[in-house]
Amino acid sequence: MPALSDVLTALDTLWPRERAEQWDAVGTVCGDVANPDARVTRVLFAVDPVQEIAEEAVELGAELLVTHHPLYLRGTTTVAADTFKGRVVHTLIRNGIALHVAHTNADTADPGVSDALAGALGLRVLRPLVPDATDPEGRRGLGRVCELDRPVRLSELARLAADRLPATAQGIRAAGDPDRPIRTVAVCGGSGDSLFDQVRAAGVDAYLTADLRHHPASEARAQTPLALLDAAHFATEWPWCEQAAAELDAVSDRNGWGLRTHVSRTVTDPWTAHAASAHDPSAHTTGAPN
Repeated sequence: MPALSDVLTALDTLWPRERAEQWDAVGTVCGDVANPDARVTRVLFAVDPVQEIAEEAVELGAELLVTHHPLYLRGTTTVAADTFKGRVVHTLIRNGIALHVAHTNADTADPGVSDALAGALGLRVLRPLVPDATDPEGRRGLGRVCELDRPVRLSELARLAADRLPATAQGIRAAGDPDRPIRTVAVCGGSGDSLFDQVRAAGVDAYLTADLRHHPASEARAQTPLALLDAAHFATEWPWCEQAAAELDAVSDRNGWGLRTHVSRTVTDPWTAHAASAHDPSAHTTGAPN
């Protein structure tokens, strides 16, 4: 049974804090790191550090919760239990559970969030979409340029994404000719409409990401025949939880720790319902409903 400090050191080795964006808030949020008696037997991985996930960690008997999204991204002046984030902190501390965050340092890692997204869809990763200039091997970076084993129609790719990613109210939105053949795909877990310049430069057939806004998407479609697939933010980042748990499992095996890692299946996407017109044929050809 490893000390909490040893497991946190392993997490910082997998996803070094210094590789996070300057605006980000990563690392250990709460946990009695200096206490030599603080031990870890179970670890829960999840996308969001919300109350539902904190309670899941308690029920599981985990001593460590690892999330992709930060709890306090913009800072705070209170952790009072009558605030929703403060309640999370109180729940975790009261039950002896540490919280650790790997956000943008996991996005650009090797493997990173977009590798996990590509893997969930069965895509072969060719290279980063936005390479990390500090990586001499050229493997780290934001997003991934990928290839399918064979061309598929855009409608088939949308359906594949809907089937392979966690089901959300949004499902998968697609823009482009449903019958257009797709062979090369750029992917970016999380919000990706700031990367359209890099996507166009990559010369891919399609781009799969989340949180696409009207104007950037419209401009991208007007400039090139690029097909777009827009999934829920949560759905594009959840595969990283399984990948991350497997990485910590490997560390545990090497060190003989005997950790038990778990991945939350709780859907924490904020949208809970989706209504599509019965007269809209595109809702049935692009895999939009879930």
